[in-house]
Amino acid sequence: MIHAIETARDLVPRPGGAAPGELRAGDPPVVAALLTSPGFLSALDSLARRLGKDEQAVRAEAAGYLREMSAVHDPVVAGTWERFARWMVRGYDILTDDNALAELRRLDRRHSLIFLISHRSYLDEFALPPLLVRARLDPPYGLAGANLNFFPLGTIARRIGMVHVRRATADIPVYRLALRSYVGHMVAAGVNLMWSIEGGRTRTGKLRPPRHGLLRYVSDAVASSELADPLVVPVSIIYDQLPLHEVARMAQEARGTAKQPEDLRWLIGYARGLKARLGGIHIDFGTPIPLRERLQAYRVDGVEEGQLVERVALEVCHRINRTTPVTATAAVCVAMLGADRALTLDEVCATVAPLARYLSRRGWPVAAASDLTDRSTVRRTLQDLVSSGVLTCFAGGPETVWGMGADQHLVAAVYRNSAVHVLLVRAIAELALLSLARHKGGTLRMAWEDALELRELLKFDFFFAARAEFAEELWSEVAIMAGGARPAEISPADAERWLRDAAPLVAHLVLRPFIDAYRIVAEQLVLDDDAAELDEERFLADCLDLGRQWAMQRRVASEESVSAEMFRTALKMARHRGLLEPGASPHELVTRRRALAVQLDRVLHDVQEIAVLGATSAVVPPEPRASQEITTLGMTRTVVAPEPQPSLRSVSDGIGG
Repeated sequence: MIHAIETARDLVPRPGGAAPGELRAGDPPVVAALLTSPGFLSALDSLARRLGKDEQAVRAEAAGYLREMSAVHDPVVAGTWERFARWMVRGYDILTDDNALAELRRLDRRHSLIFLISHRSYLDEFALPPLLVRARLDPPYGLAGANLNFFPLGTIARRIGMVHVRRATADIPVYRLALRSYVGHMVAAGVNLMWSIEGGRTRTGKLRPPRHGLLRYVSDAVASSELADPLVVPVSIIYDQLPLHEVARMAQEARGTAKQPEDLRWLIGYARGLKARLGGIHIDFGTPIPLRERLQAYRVDGVEEGQLVERVALEVCHRINRTTPVTATAAVCVAMLGADRALTLDEVCATVAPLARYLSRRGWPVAAASDLTDRSTVRRTLQDLVSSGVLTCFAGGPETVWGMGADQHLVAAVYRNSAVHVLLVRAIAELALLSLARHKGGTLRMAWEDALELRELLKFDFFFAARAEFAEELWSEVAIMAGGARPAEISPADAERWLRDAAPLVAHLVLRPFIDAYRIVAEQLVLDDDAAELDEERFLADCLDLGRQWAMQRRVASEESVSAEMFRTALKMARHRGLLEPGASPHELVTRRRALAVQLDRVLHDVQEIAVLGATSAVVPPEPRASQEITTLGMTRTVVAPEPQPSLRSVSDGIGG
């Protein structure tokens, strides 16, 4: 497919001595096209007037930015890069769906494809773009952080279509306009694009909140050009195991270590560390989203213009999660982190097998179609994790046991968290049933209210479907625990029986690390008992110190909760709840912060009950809803639960609308 962007070379003049804002000999096609575009030049002049700057100076500034971000596809360089990329991923087998690639190849003939990826590793750009080229799709132009724009990597990358984008541009309005115009031109030209929807590598193993800027520029191009008809392609990339030195660095950064700047020395060290065989790189494609149609559908549904791109981004993340398979590594790490002690092979299999049956019932894919109920599969995964240092193995006793390696909880959590999206609604359904089992007057409406409260609490860490779809997912999980039939009503005895008989129970495995991290942040907010403007970096450092103390005291379940990445998300939740308002009354602020701590204590108490129930099949004692005394984290509090909101529709009307 020949695009306008590739045939624009005849637009490039060969002036002898061009002014800073004018065309230069050898300017790439996009730069040439934009610097001769009346619309772009007019927008620059308008911006110059708003900024009170000289128009020619702004044009020159924009031309410099365009040249900085410009990229081309050079066939000679691409061939060399492809061989280098194969060497970089030599420790992996790249596994993907050939039928999905064939369908993308068909769509590529008529549409610009916007590949939005889950960014797991630096190796992503060595695995995905060459795969697309080998599948005979038009090579994408990738938009990546300017942190990788160093010699010689940056120079080479620009010749294989890599556009380096600065991250902090709030104070550079001319750069933002140049980038918006650059992206818009490529979308209008019909080329394929690719970037990380998260904006950077995940450090917890699950998707980060999406960044909207580049997607907004694509949406602007769709609105301004009738020719632009892009399809957004959600792309899941997941590794059986990440490069050992990279995942170790992620764990260090999660504990507060400053991120190491990328340079030539870093690249050489990174490449040298790619020696071990680490399994597969699993690349899966979600159902493409026709962007123009989807934006219009959201408008018809009443979504405000300012929220359209956010809704699309959340949908993309939801689809990435839905197409991400569960790896054997993730399943084994679920077992090891849940026990937090050494386990025999039989004990690991006993935890993994119910999870495997649950995934089969859900129809959720397992990476490489692995049989998680097969002992040899589990044993091989355990040994692979021993080889990488995540687990240790002791064979000196009557039975061989595997346990967590020293200081490896965060590393194991990265793998476990790659699968938590599969179990999230199940975990919430368990807690909703627990609420019913405790209270004699419990109803489905009460369970729904508790589920919504958890959804609201966790929405900054996880991607939830819209409320009606979430309700459908929730009651489907309840139906699975009930044996297949979706109940019209649930008694406390029903809820207790289903929880006792359900396998696996996962609320403690999925939610406790995040709730523990939230609880640390809530405690630190109470300790910072004034309404002064929060110094975020100092606050996060204080949270890390408090988290280390609580981990040593066993007041959090695992060291994986002591993570700056998780604390940042908790801080977003607190800010959303108005707990960081500098203008608020100090007394009122402290009261509300303590209320959050109490709420989290209640959730932790519920999660611990699920953990005990899963381990012992103990009967859940009923308790009155009005108030309950809970003991957790070494503190006893009386919690008054909120009364049900009468405005919710009845179950017969369809809870969840």
